[in-house]
Amino acid sequence: MSPSDAPVTTPRVPAASGTPVVSARNVRKSFGDKEVLRDISFDVPEGGVTVVLGPSGSGKTTLLRALGGLERPDAGTITIGDASVDFAQLTPNRHGRLPRAQREQEDALAAQSGFVFQGHNLFAHKTTLDNITEGPIVVQGEDPQSARERAKALLEQVGLSEHADKYPFQLSGGQQQRVGIARALALRPSVVLFDEPTSALDPETVGEVLTVMRDLAEQRWTMVVVTHEIRFAREVADDVLFIDGGVVVERGAPEQVILEPQEPRTQAFLKRILDPL
Repeated sequence: MSPSDAPVTTPRVPAASGTPVVSARNVRKSFGDKEVLRDISFDVPEGGVTVVLGPSGSGKTTLLRALGGLERPDAGTITIGDASVDFAQLTPNRHGRLPRAQREQEDALAAQSGFVFQGHNLFAHKTTLDNITEGPIVVQGEDPQSARERAKALLEQVGLSEHADKYPFQLSGGQQQRVGIARALALRPSVVLFDEPTSALDPETVGEVLTVMRDLAEQRWTMVVVTHEIRFAREVADDVLFIDGGVVVERGAPEQVILEPQEPRTQAFLKRILDPL
């Protein structure tokens, strides 16, 4: 099955252009001698959904972790909301520790995003409700009662109201991932970052997670999604980035990048994904 043979779906109305909520400029990152990100630049407008595609080892997760403050780039500038860091200007000591003002700058950037991990990463010893309220109460200093009320509303939003007092081991993989989404939203981030949120799930639970993500897109949450779910990308994305070898090989609307890719690397990747046999 080729990209052009895939079922036609109606894309959502694209997000309005304007001042971007997320802006990455010339972002670079190396691990030892291996350059994982090479001069990556892109923007995400408010309410926009950017999907990042690419083969394993292409730099997708490193890029997402850089946006979320979980990985420090070697150079480049990342701006999210009203926080910005020019990583080439940071001056870590030999132990990798930054001066206080620069640490605060990095922390302010990290606080702008909510991260949904591939493997849930829930606290095993905390209930569903406590997992969601941990960040707002402990990190953001929110009133516990207010945080709990908001967490209950988020659980209703992701279809898990009846599971508020359960522990992760009592939930399915799909339910745990929906808790992870609610936990990210509880931080009221400028952007929600998804790192292959369905790749660790059983096929029957993938749909419930993608449904929640589609709802968030319709509600105009700003999102950056690393995924191999091509149908989701076609239906929900405003912008698709295909990354390979640490560079943006191709970028555009889903109907362009997925249905009519121009670059041979993009074409080969989509053929493997859509026609693996």
